[in-house]
Amino acid sequence: MIRFIAARLLKAAVILICIAILNFFLIHAAPGDPAAVMAGEAGETDAVFLQQLQERFGLDKPLYVQLWIYISSIVRLDLGYSYRQQLPVLQLILDRLPATLLLSVSAFVISLGLGIVAGVVSSMRQGRWSDTLISLVTLIFYATPLFWLALMAVLLFSVQLGWLPGFGYETVGADYTGFARMLDILQHLALPAMTLGLFFMAIYVRMTRASMLEVNRLDFVKTARAKGLRPAVIQRRHVLRNAILPVVTLAGLQAGQLVGGAVLIETVFAWPGIGRLMFDALSQRDYNLLLGVFIVSAAMVLLFNLITDVLYRIVDPRIRVTS
Repeated sequence: MIRFIAARLLKAAVILICIAILNFFLIHAAPGDPAAVMAGEAGETDAVFLQQLQERFGLDKPLYVQLWIYISSIVRLDLGYSYRQQLPVLQLILDRLPATLLLSVSAFVISLGLGIVAGVVSSMRQGRWSDTLISLVTLIFYATPLFWLALMAVLLFSVQLGWLPGFGYETVGADYTGFARMLDILQHLALPAMTLGLFFMAIYVRMTRASMLEVNRLDFVKTARAKGLRPAVIQRRHVLRNAILPVVTLAGLQAGQLVGGAVLIETVFAWPGIGRLMFDALSQRDYNLLLGVFIVSAAMVLLFNLITDVLYRIVDPRIRVTS
């Protein structure tokens, strides 16, 4: 297992460097000059002032020199300096990362938990009204645009009913501490986490249902029924344990996508995460900050994939023996 993890970490490092190089060229291919944007907002049109800004942030150097400086800095875990925020990029990201992780992990747990439970119930009641109802509801959540679902959740649960706060990370000026602050954050988390979780839940429902129906037709399940085991025991010990493997694979792939999906959710709900930070950096042409967010997001996706591979070897001993 240690050799396996070490090999995957080495591959992940190579992939991360390749992603950094690709993102660097994509960002610099976009129109707009950060120095020109800052000079325009400062009300300065002097060419000397513009040149000073370019020299200050290294934008006057050739592109390959900027790339070498950038890759060297990443190896040293230095993501550079934000033009606009006047702070180190790593500090800005670390300040916002806990909020994004809280939102992404909560949405992931909600989508995976509800998806597996609903998929199991749907497969056990195949062809009945409950199966049709579950399939219909999950399809509606998946087909509905995420931003529209978020806005409707705010209008219903925050504006109309007043049950939950619609925006922000916590109540501004409340100065809660301890358990009161945690409860306040959970109330603000409920709407964005549920919205993002329900959107991805539909995939797990369909995958779990199809996988369990397929496993139910196999010979070892028929043998378990012939032995007289209870249906609940058969579904839990024999069917679900084998049917869960494709779901684990899909969950690992989509765990990274939750970070990307959180960008839109964070914007709608004013959630102070790295998705909102990336949107602001894009609109302000803050190259270093934008590249830093891309690198951290890519590293999170690679980490989630590594965790999925490890869990896969634990869940299915056959993979461990074969490898």
